[in-house]
Amino acid sequence: MPYEETPVGSVQALYRYPVKSTAGQAVRASAVTDRGLQHDRRWAVYTEDGGIASGKRTRRFRPVPGLMQWSSSIEDSETAPLLMSPEGRQYRVDDPAASRALSAAFGRELTLRTETAVGHHDETPLHLVTTSSLAALEGLAGGAVDERRFRANIVIDTGSRLGFCEDEWVGAELVLGGEVLLRLGEGMPRCVMIDETQAGIAAQRKALKLLGTHHSTEFGLQAHVMRTGKLRVGDVVTLRRTLTA
Repeated sequence: MPYEETPVGSVQALYRYPVKSTAGQAVRASAVTDRGLQHDRRWAVYTEDGGIASGKRTRRFRPVPGLMQWSSSIEDSETAPLLMSPEGRQYRVDDPAASRALSAAFGRELTLRTETAVGHHDETPLHLVTTSSLAALEGLAGGAVDERRFRANIVIDTGSRLGFCEDEWVGAELVLGGEVLLRLGEGMPRCVMIDETQAGIAAQRKALKLLGTHHSTEFGLQAHVMRTGKLRVGDVVTLRRTLTA
């Protein structure tokens, strides 16, 4: 089926979160697999009832306030990430000392585990935001908004485009660089996590309210991987839409 392609920008930043709900890691390049960026949210902190530690409560998730003040990172050649406490202590996540340190810090039984049949991602394997949307939110907030607050995997520099431009991309495909192809889903629903303190980012108690008032409490888009490959900062991003007769 024929389609049209429109260049919409370039990859400005890539982020992965080796341990879910901790502060993540900026990378210059990453393999993109069926489940998103390599190493992204492969590990998570589990609560005593088997829930996955998060900033919200759902069937899968349990709130663990303060977890985002911890951070995680991993080298591509490694199999297990490092977890870092707010005080700067480092632990390999596959060392039982890491789970003991978390349990002691939060005063409850917490355990680090790899992903099994129950996925660690919230809605989709990838999610993205654009610089146009960040600028639109900054206009509403009356000041700078840190892109890291939204914990997206991909930040796309959309140049001079105005407003929440990705709203018009829902249902289309996105080609990134010469290899990666994504199918774009609905807007990414947001929760109180975007207002909370994260490692290196102070609390900002207005983003969620502003999005609720002006943008249906959504920011950025959900995305599914249609074709895997290598993704790099600077890669050209092209919107692909199917042409109808």
